[in-house]
Amino acid sequence: MNFDFSFWLVLFTFVSGVIWLVDSLFFKAKREEKQQVEEDPREPFLVEYARSFFPVFIIVLILRSFLVEPFRIPSASMMPTLLIGDFILVNKYDYGIRLPVLNTKVIENKVPDRGDIVVFRYPEDPSIPFIKRVVGMPGDHVEYVNKVLYINGIRQEQTVNGEYEAVGSGMMADGDWWITEYLDDESHDILIDTTGRGAFNFETDVPEGMYFVLGDNRDNSRDSRYWGFVPDDNLVGRAFFIWMNWDSKNGGISWSRIGTILK
Repeated sequence: MNFDFSFWLVLFTFVSGVIWLVDSLFFKAKREEKQQVEEDPREPFLVEYARSFFPVFIIVLILRSFLVEPFRIPSASMMPTLLIGDFILVNKYDYGIRLPVLNTKVIENKVPDRGDIVVFRYPEDPSIPFIKRVVGMPGDHVEYVNKVLYINGIRQEQTVNGEYEAVGSGMMADGDWWITEYLDDESHDILIDTTGRGAFNFETDVPEGMYFVLGDNRDNSRDSRYWGFVPDDNLVGRAFFIWMNWDSKNGGISWSRIGTILK
């Protein structure tokens, strides 16, 4: 069972706010009158905790729901861009403001650009957050042939940089081809397995309101080639920053990754 942090945060915010409000409206004045007589300044511990924690809950709720949300990378599917143990920040307002828990969009904003690294709710189990790169936009014809990406019939150029030197928990990718791929005018790095694993061809048209996503670790990623498209309604936000990395198999903190801007 996945822990729904948003649900519990909303619940704690609501309950603490209600306790504080009810006490302020119905009990606080009477208690203060009684305190003047009995000289007992204490308020009920439940009210004290609600009054103390409600501002914290509401600030965290606003920041996490509408501005930025932290995530931890648990898998190798986005190597070499994201490593196992990276802690990232996700921009929550770029793709529109959504209500927490309900995930209903209430304010429109931009749509993803090709090449954006997006966090989304996994279409086959929306309780699980996934992270991949958008390569196919609504209306695009996407082909993946012999490990090369084609968009609307145009080959997306690749430059081979050599063998990838993996570290820590990502050692399974050691020796893979480290390649720079170009999408439109932007570039990013990908990994290609040299053993032939994952070498299957794929072709599809991206429906309206949907996105086709791939992992940068092309032969070690469960993505749109396997389970289909990402609906716009499932988007959570755009990953833009690494604020911490912790990989016990790589000696703990990787200081060089802290502060990395994602592209």
